[in-house]
Amino acid sequence: MSKVKYFYDPDTLSYRKIEPKKSRRYRNLSLFLLGSAIFGLLGLTIILNTSILNTPRELSLQREVKNYELQFELLGKKMEQMEQVLANIEDRDNNIYRLYFEANPIPEEQRRAGFGGVNRYKSLEGFNNSEMITGTTKRMDIIQKQMVIQSKSLDEITKLAAEKEKLLAAIPAIQPISNDKLTRMASGYGWRSDPFTKARKMHWGMDFTSQKGTPIYASGGGKVSRADNNSSGYGKHIRIDHGYGYISLYGHLSNYNVKAGQRVERGDLIGFVGSTGRSEAPHLHYEVWKDGDRINPINFYYGSLTAEEFENMLKYATQENQSLD
Repeated sequence: MSKVKYFYDPDTLSYRKIEPKKSRRYRNLSLFLLGSAIFGLLGLTIILNTSILNTPRELSLQREVKNYELQFELLGKKMEQMEQVLANIEDRDNNIYRLYFEANPIPEEQRRAGFGGVNRYKSLEGFNNSEMITGTTKRMDIIQKQMVIQSKSLDEITKLAAEKEKLLAAIPAIQPISNDKLTRMASGYGWRSDPFTKARKMHWGMDFTSQKGTPIYASGGGKVSRADNNSSGYGKHIRIDHGYGYISLYGHLSNYNVKAGQRVERGDLIGFVGSTGRSEAPHLHYEVWKDGDRINPINFYYGSLTAEEFENMLKYATQENQSLD
């Protein structure tokens, strides 16, 4: 209730009520309303910038958003670790594994290529954290693609390794007669004197002298393609097709221990020393073929000779003497 004010009227010698003017009353009312509005707006602004009016649901959502932001940060660190591990594997893949198995390295741009064409991240746009979400998703997609490429590369390396193991098992890599059974290494690959005509001619293999009946072993794994005496000069002989373009030939045998079509492994007993065909004395004539050409067998004894034994063989094999066939 507003206070009533009075003033003393000397004319009437009495107190009279002061009546306020209508203009002042309107002004005071306007000032009051304006002040109330200003204070109301200030209060509302303060309230909106605090959590005073936030509902429990809104507070829960705010906490959830902060938790998601933290999870994305942790995910980014994990992806960084994955990228480092992948980079290490890729480096070994290109510079060790693929180099060893003679496979072409995978280009860096192929490993880390993005995804062109249609915008596959359009559905992630329009949110408060769209940039962070899109960037993380792109990064994960690239890592996934790197892993797929690396997985396929390792599958290829596994196949190459298996093939290399087969190749190493197939190559004629041991001496076909044991050293303790040899009389001597009579003649090597190269120009030699023919034992019958005495003319100088090319000798396409190596001659190992030994007693008749001495065991002869397969120098590498493969399939026996021939075991007969139907080839001029070789007498009873065996040919083994090792695959990969390699063939080994064993001539002047006294007998066979295998037959055509049979598969053998390196070191299997295949026949016995003899002097059949065009031969001057019991010995084994041994040849190695690669892609249809006869090559020096001395380069294929790494699987059975010591360094000293190989040096002695090389010494005798390079002498231009008389062959035995």
